[in-house]
Amino acid sequence: MATYVLVHGAWSGAHGFRKLRPLLRNAGHEVFTPSLTGIGERAHLASPQVNLSTHVHDVVNMILYEDLVDIVLLGFSYGGFVVTGALAHIGERVRHLVYLDAFVPNDGDTLVGRAEGDLPIPITLGQPWLMPPVPREFDDAVEAAFSNARRVPHPVGCFIEPVHLRRPLEDFGFTRTYIKATADTRDAPGGRAFWGAADRAKASPAWCYHEIATNHMVPNNRPEELAQILLALG
Repeated sequence: MATYVLVHGAWSGAHGFRKLRPLLRNAGHEVFTPSLTGIGERAHLASPQVNLSTHVHDVVNMILYEDLVDIVLLGFSYGGFVVTGALAHIGERVRHLVYLDAFVPNDGDTLVGRAEGDLPIPITLGQPWLMPPVPREFDDAVEAAFSNARRVPHPVGCFIEPVHLRRPLEDFGFTRTYIKATADTRDAPGGRAFWGAADRAKASPAWCYHEIATNHMVPNNRPEELAQILLALG
């Protein structure tokens, strides 16, 4: 039996894995999908104080309080920053690290820097602290209606706080996988960063690499294909 910890992306919540969870559990595995503070079903906790460290604590505390070890840890999209930041605290509990069409940051990187975005970092009068959702496409109209209704503004602090990574990912003892959604171009939101991470994985013997022929919303669009890849890792 494997233990999966799946960390969702920005503007969403654990409900984004609702099609994937039963596929892994029906195969006999444990699945944990923490929702990050200020988004998803925890949207009522949004505040200007929520940042990347808050989300790292969300994931780390769940792993520690559940005493999870030998885990398959997956970060989807923005979740790549979260799982990377978590490694300083629970890296020895990870057996396999998976980035699903996700940012793969280096020490000191910010999401806004990796995404080549333009956020109002200097303090200004009336400075906004919530970022509206980036539009995303879904294969199924019913899924689109469900998911779009649950995409909420995201605290800006998560996008401008640097991640801390004490040593390169390749120096950790766990194995690594990158899964790329190939239907998106490099010009799609986050596309250059996601394709850059895919290029890094493909070029390195320290990484495993897989592709799924859909757009960025892989857990919603292709849960069966994603489950097959994850079950092989478990």
